[in-house]
Amino acid sequence: MLALLCGGQGLLSADMFNHVADRPEAATIFGEAARLLGEDPRRLVQSATSDLLTTNRTSQILSVTAALTLHACIQDALPEQLAVTGYSVGEMAAWSIAGIWTAATALRLTDERARAMDVAGGVGGRLGYVRGLRRPAIERLTECHHCVIAITNPGDLFVIGGHEPDVIAVCAAALAAGAVRADLLAVKIASHTSHLATAVAPLRAALAAETSAGPVTGRLLLAGGDGERVVEAATAAAKLAAQVATPIDWATTLEVLSELGVDRALDLGPGHALAEMARAELPKVQCYAADAFHTIAGIRNWLTSG
Repeated sequence: MLALLCGGQGLLSADMFNHVADRPEAATIFGEAARLLGEDPRRLVQSATSDLLTTNRTSQILSVTAALTLHACIQDALPEQLAVTGYSVGEMAAWSIAGIWTAATALRLTDERARAMDVAGGVGGRLGYVRGLRRPAIERLTECHHCVIAITNPGDLFVIGGHEPDVIAVCAAALAAGAVRADLLAVKIASHTSHLATAVAPLRAALAAETSAGPVTGRLLLAGGDGERVVEAATAAAKLAAQVATPIDWATTLEVLSELGVDRALDLGPGHALAEMARAELPKVQCYAADAFHTIAGIRNWLTSG
């Protein structure tokens, strides 16, 4: 079974739309993203400063646009049955790919998600990461510095959330304790922590108003936070809203994909972080990132050759 992986924030680049920029299948999605952003995303990533691109709302919309435009260009080459899941905001794209929302609805709800998070989080929030320490050590450091684990990734890779100075302090303490790497991420909000608790209710209402049915036949949708299968729309929408203020266990989601018999995985981006994690954690699964291919035709050929 093929799995499609939809990436989160923090992996934006000037060439992120190169594969899809001129494809007619992606035109309406770019149009909707441009309406929300006030500028065509293809031009925005070329001309905007890094500070603008990494603002929470802009980054979320661009990230979801990347996955949805790529999917639009390969959807007729996909197998009849596949699994799909998303990492953080990537779940918004995954729900659209699973057939619950149109791409336009997914982008509009992503906008509402980001706005609710910004209101709840205020200023000064940040995410960072630590690689190479075991969970008990990370928990001690985060408790000491008033942060929390926001995302658990495979391979002793943890994303940390909190106020920026506190996240910086955790990274410094982790390096002193023997971490392989620790630094800030380009995500300027404490996603998946209780800092965003007041964003849950308005987001839940927005999702509920647009969600009436589960995935279409042939699309197995997994929650990115814990790998649970999404079946009942109302319950799943409430859980998706709560995701912005609760930790994510991406390591478990990858384990579930393996248990389901996934033997190939395509990271729709942006970037290639999900493919790298899947490749390391699931050595028997053939994992590629879309940006590892030179063209859309190359991706389509790989999809149809399996």
